[in-house]
Amino acid sequence: MTYFSHLECSHCGTRYEKGVLLNLCTNPKCRLPLFAVYDISRGISRDSLVGRIQSMWRYREMTPVEDDENIVSLGEGMTPLLHAKRLGELIGCPSILIKDESLCPTGSFKARGLAMAVSMARQLGVSKCAIPTAGNAGGALSAYCAKAGMEAYVFMPRDTPDIFRIECEYYGAHVTLVDGLITDCGKIVQERKDDEGWFDVSTLKEPYRVEGKKTMGYEIAEQSGWRLPDVIVYPTGGGTGMIGMWKAFEEMERLGWIDSRRPRMIAVQASGCAPIVKAWQNGDEFSEPFPNAQTLASGLRVPRAVGDFLVLQAIRESDGRAIAVSDEEIVEGVRDIARAEGIFAAPEGGATFAALRNLLEAGNVSPKETMVLFNTGTAYKYVQNLP
Repeated sequence: MTYFSHLECSHCGTRYEKGVLLNLCTNPKCRLPLFAVYDISRGISRDSLVGRIQSMWRYREMTPVEDDENIVSLGEGMTPLLHAKRLGELIGCPSILIKDESLCPTGSFKARGLAMAVSMARQLGVSKCAIPTAGNAGGALSAYCAKAGMEAYVFMPRDTPDIFRIECEYYGAHVTLVDGLITDCGKIVQERKDDEGWFDVSTLKEPYRVEGKKTMGYEIAEQSGWRLPDVIVYPTGGGTGMIGMWKAFEEMERLGWIDSRRPRMIAVQASGCAPIVKAWQNGDEFSEPFPNAQTLASGLRVPRAVGDFLVLQAIRESDGRAIAVSDEEIVEGVRDIARAEGIFAAPEGGATFAALRNLLEAGNVSPKETMVLFNTGTAYKYVQNLP
């Protein structure tokens, strides 16, 4: 059962009926992301979660899929929230928790969003999906399309680590390597999708990936006894996870599951590609494309995100901040997490610990606070990029 009511533009508020295949808001003056809206008045008790499936689908009413037969799942979600005691001892911060998304299918948090997007694509009669990717999203789309019997078309920068291309090809996807960045890949999808009959599942250019990613927020609340942490430190490329969690917190408050207190949301980017950091520092609503974007953390190499204004909104509403760290600091963070906690974190995950260290030194967070760091994937796919 779903309480999905309709779609609504996240910027101009235009309402759209569900059951129609849409990408962005169709208002020519807007063309920004759409959100799924739910009939919260129908109510759900937290107690009803007891005994449910241990995956992101345990929050079934707050997902948009109408018919269970359309759900395409590989067991994604309900990843552990681990107390990183030894990591905390390195910097005098006893209450560090790691949300370890590397245990999701295909090795990253992208499984959540693409499971939801492919499930909704199946519901809406789609047979072909296309995506620009820095790596992990392409692998996830390829896997879920394989499971669903759909075709996947993946466009990735030529310098993406080989494992991502190999993974997609083994799932049966059509892979194209592009001389350029993920934004260049996105342009190809945009230009060809109508002629090719592809549904574009680019980050926040369809309404449903964010609905999968938001389940990270539901899980953190449930795993923390329905009291949210003081700080969430999140690696931010496209920013769908942060946007989704911020949406989830509002939904849970309306459901009566949590109170109005929110974590301070910290967006972490690489110094070689930091459009959100620059926009936050300048007080801008939207970011500008970051020139000559470079970083070994492939998932952070997003020169400009279509949902940038939503990331900045979550940061500002939570009294959070945006911070950039160098590739050298990222690698050090990967090593520290591995040696202290036995987690081989993706560079994006390493970036969160590097950022936390800097935040503590600058006095922007207190060592007494409870902080959740997100490891968004496994480093095994990034060995080619690591020194």
